[in-house]
Amino acid sequence: MTTPTLLVLDADPLPRLGRLTGRARIEHTDESTLAERLPHADVLLVWDFTSHAVRKAWPGDGPRPRWVHTASAGVDHLMCPELAASDTVVTNARGVFDGPIAEYVAALVLALAKDLPRTLELQRERTWRHRESRRLAGTRAVVVGSGPIGRAIARTLKALDVTTALVGRRPRTGIHGPDDLDRLIARADWVIAAAPLTERTRGMFDARRFDVMQPSAHFINIGRGPLVVEEALAEALRRRWIAGAALDVFETEPLGPESPLWEVPGLIVSPHMSGDTIGWRDELGAQFVELYERWAAGQPLVNVVDKQRGYVPGH
Repeated sequence: MTTPTLLVLDADPLPRLGRLTGRARIEHTDESTLAERLPHADVLLVWDFTSHAVRKAWPGDGPRPRWVHTASAGVDHLMCPELAASDTVVTNARGVFDGPIAEYVAALVLALAKDLPRTLELQRERTWRHRESRRLAGTRAVVVGSGPIGRAIARTLKALDVTTALVGRRPRTGIHGPDDLDRLIARADWVIAAAPLTERTRGMFDARRFDVMQPSAHFINIGRGPLVVEEALAEALRRRWIAGAALDVFETEPLGPESPLWEVPGLIVSPHMSGDTIGWRDELGAQFVELYERWAAGQPLVNVVDKQRGYVPGH
C-alpha cells in the first residue's frame, strides 16, 4: 500500500508529527508553493490557520486532497465554493479551545465588572481614587453561538451566578433561535459573540444591534472579527450607547498601529489570544495525529465540518 502524502501548510513552530513517521510522507509548503503541491497530496494539514492560501489555491487544476484538517475552530479562512462542492472531507480543531476561551471570557467579564482597566491606569498614574464596582452575580448574559465554545462560556458564566441565555442557528431545548436575539440583548448586561462566520452571521452586530442594547451593557467578541461592524461598535462606545467592549478578533489581523480601534474609549483590544494557553499547539498536533490514525485505519473521522454551513453540526 502506498504511503499517503501529508502536506502541511507551515507556520512556526512546526507541528510535532513524530508519531506519523513511516505512516505518512510528510511534506511542507507555504503560500508560494501550495497550489503546485496540492495535486500530489492525500491529506492537507492547515497548520497556518491565519492564512487564506487554501481558498486561493484550491480552485486550480488537478486532483485535490481527500481530507483537509485546519488547526482552528473556524473554517472561513479556507472555504471556497470549489472546496465546498468537492468530495473532500474537512475537519477542524473542535474541542481544543472550549475551556480556555470560556476562561478568557470570564476574565474579561470580571475585569469589566470590577473596572480593572481603570485601576491599572490609575496605578500607572500613582493616583488613589476609590470607586464602586459592579456586582456580577445576578446579571444577565447572552451568548451568541451554541457550539462547544458557546456552551462552555455559558457554563462558566453560570458558575459565577450570571443568568445566561444561549442563541443558536435554530431554537431547540435550552437554546434560543435568532428571532429571540434582539429581545434578549435588550435586557442583557453582557453580550458575547461566539458564532462561526457564515453569510448569515457576517456583520450581525451592527449599529442597529448596538442601539438595541442597554447603556449599561458590555459587548465581547471572541468568535470571528467580521461578525462585528467595527466602526458601528466604535461609534456606540464613543456615544456611550453601551458601557464597554472587548475584542479579541478583528476584521483585519493583525490590527495595525494606525487602527483607530486602539484609542476607542471603553474598548479592550487583545491579539486573538483567547484560546491560546500554554501547550495549546501540542494539543492541536496531538489531536491531528489521533485523527490521522483514524483516517489511515479507515475509521470515521470526528469534527467533520458541514461545508455548506461552515461549522461542525451539533448533536
